[in-house]
Amino acid sequence: MDERDIRDHLLAQAKACDGLGSPFTANLCRALAKVLDANSRAGQAVLGWPGDARADGLALRLCGALHGLVLTGASEQLALIYPPNQTSESEIAAVLPEVIARSDDQIIAGLAGAPQTNEIARSAMLLPGFLTVARETGLPLDLCEIGASAGLNLLFDSFHYRYGDAEWGDPASPVRLAPEVRGLAVPIGGAIDVRHRAGCDIAPIDVADAVARLRLRSYVWADQAARLARLDAALSLAEKFPPLLVKADAADFIEKALATRQQGGTFVLYHSTMWQYLPRATKDAITATLEQAGRQATAAAPIARLRMESRDPTKPWAVLSLTLWPGGETRRLAHCDYHGRWIEWIG
Repeated sequence: MDERDIRDHLLAQAKACDGLGSPFTANLCRALAKVLDANSRAGQAVLGWPGDARADGLALRLCGALHGLVLTGASEQLALIYPPNQTSESEIAAVLPEVIARSDDQIIAGLAGAPQTNEIARSAMLLPGFLTVARETGLPLDLCEIGASAGLNLLFDSFHYRYGDAEWGDPASPVRLAPEVRGLAVPIGGAIDVRHRAGCDIAPIDVADAVARLRLRSYVWADQAARLARLDAALSLAEKFPPLLVKADAADFIEKALATRQQGGTFVLYHSTMWQYLPRATKDAITATLEQAGRQATAAAPIARLRMESRDPTKPWAVLSLTLWPGGETRRLAHCDYHGRWIEWIG
């Protein structure tokens, strides 16, 4: 990609941030598109990015690296233009060149890692799908999450949820999710019995590691205080009840998990807003493995795939879909905000 492509990518991310309720990050991306130059090693690294900036989440990597400077107290100058301070795009642009020039090492280090937010509010999008699986199979669930990050959404049944007037979950939970309900009432009747839960990631985050927790927080947009509060609440739960996480390729993880599944439970593979980051070969391997296992599924050992992913890049929402074997029918259950702010039930 050339320099113009990189600047266009930053502007596209700004537009996305506007739509997702983060005006500060939108202004930050627009300012970066204007002022980034080759006078620093960090600027050179961004403008000369060797891969696909969109697929690699380059803008999010850069925003995360800058937020990390604020969270660690490494740049008082940058902190002055960050929330809760109110600053304009021009005020941000005036500060960035000097900050970037002074922080080459930290920014370049931040660019090395793929963005991970482990967005907790996505559990409110997934819960109705889990309940659908539980009602329709009548069996305990064996959960298998890929792209699990810190594994916080593996703890979804420890959260409290409100959809309009309907509630589900632990009323004493520190994690409380209440998305806007659009359209039909969301069906959340029934109970969930989780028999087993495990997740994988190519770079799993250890919630006991303070540096790893800080990095996770840095990817949350700085003007979205509610998201940061949710993350901190979920991290407090994970410290008490650490989820089972392994470092593994998603396709290998699923193949091994399916090979050892047991009768009397529903194997549930699920993932949210991570499919786009997988290589094509990994996606194809996962699909083939699931289809093969699905042909052998029975009522005593069904298989479900629950996913909240973009199905049409022209639409500003993700789709919650469910495939259930035996049968292998795929249903679209809901349209979802990527950050879990609203859900529209269609299933």
